[in-house]
Amino acid sequence: MRIDYLGHASVRIDLDGIRFLTDPALEPRMGPLRRLVAPIEARALEGVDAVVVSHLHLDHLDLATLRRLPEDVQLVVPRGAGAWLRNQGWTSVVELGLGERTEVGGVGVRAVAARHGGYRPPRGPRAAALGYVLEGRQTLYFAGDTGLYAGMREVAPEVDVALLPVGGWGPTIPKTTHLDPVRAAHAAALVRPRIVVPIHWGTYWPAGLHRRLRADPADAPRRLVHAAAELAPDSEVRPVAIGEPVDLA
Repeated sequence: MRIDYLGHASVRIDLDGIRFLTDPALEPRMGPLRRLVAPIEARALEGVDAVVVSHLHLDHLDLATLRRLPEDVQLVVPRGAGAWLRNQGWTSVVELGLGERTEVGGVGVRAVAARHGGYRPPRGPRAAALGYVLEGRQTLYFAGDTGLYAGMREVAPEVDVALLPVGGWGPTIPKTTHLDPVRAAHAAALVRPRIVVPIHWGTYWPAGLHRRLRADPADAPRRLVHAAAELAPDSEVRPVAIGEPVDLA
């Protein structure tokens, strides 16, 4: 397995020869949000076999980013999003409901619960938010965007890598529908992964609010390291800079 963190909830995952991209959102600007870090090079999207979408919010499914991929790329999306995406021009769309599973090149993709809203603003479709478990020779849990819930302990019997959100794109994040570093550490204690990779931090910020960006955006992953040392000592947190590969050695 190889993992490259591209920013926000966009992660490139190579597993058993299949290249996945999660929650595509890589543009310099998305609506009111501006990217705080350097854009990702186009070659980072080369060879993507499948895109896994946790929910339809603009910062997790950016159509401009998606259009940088071939129209026949495999999309795995929450049930209820398929017709809308086909109308946008994509031809290979698989919808999953909670607990359902598909395969991409022999790698299983299983939908698990997420505590988060799933509608497409302002008047787009509604579809439940999901997390996903990728099941190959190794197992990866992609939480998408979610609040903490007890059922996380049941996402998979064993998890090699968990991609857990630790921040957001504004000065505050709602407690019931998002993880912060401490809640992410509690999530790690439930999921029990060997490795935790913090995602969903330090990438986007509302235009015009840059003066309110007082803290170092990279502080959230560091806080997860400290919180997990106490709450999830059996999991190793591996923070990585945006645009860099994760050390899985």
